[in-house]
Amino acid sequence: VKSLHGCNYSIIPDQIEAGSYMVAAAITKGDITLHNVIPKHMEPITAKLRAAGCTVEEFDDALRISRTGELRPLKLKTMPHPGFPTDMQPLMTALLTLANGTSIVTEGIWENRFRYVDELIRMGANIQVDGQVAVIEGVSALHPAPLRATDLRAGAAMVMAALAADGTSEVDETIHIERGYENIVEKLQLLGADIRRVEIPANAVSRAM
Repeated sequence: VKSLHGCNYSIIPDQIEAGSYMVAAAITKGDITLHNVIPKHMEPITAKLRAAGCTVEEFDDALRISRTGELRPLKLKTMPHPGFPTDMQPLMTALLTLANGTSIVTEGIWENRFRYVDELIRMGANIQVDGQVAVIEGVSALHPAPLRATDLRAGAAMVMAALAADGTSEVDETIHIERGYENIVEKLQLLGADIRRVEIPANAVSRAM
């Protein structure tokens, strides 16, 4: 067109941020309510969490997520919209490490998206990766460990796995996480998580290297 005119536009809620907190509730046997979401946009995530044994209640602009029983294993494949979003894949993989059985996660969008798996294995997860497919044998518990955020969503997955582990974990390179989540530490604290941000002096880092 020759010219554009101004307008008012409301940015839609972040599907992946909302999905991340849904996984946080699922992996810790929590019970949370997410406000300012569009439930229809969350349907691919909601369907998989329900299949895994979670309860998800839908309201006009909110979701309530809880889990009391065991996690069930899943077969999951990431696909373009409106399929299951690839950005939720690391978070769901972290969740499925605690499922009672064998899960299969297939990455249908990006290559090399399972680079974070070694971090979960460090926590006691049982995962085998073959190309774009991860086979996850559920374990009874994850153990605390020093972890590294290899990218934005993998970093969020490390945080959720650490919340489920019985003990203290440290997640390094959190700049990846915080470029995609606003006040994630503070929001998780409000939900009752024992989590805090720690600054490491530059000279301590250089000494460690």
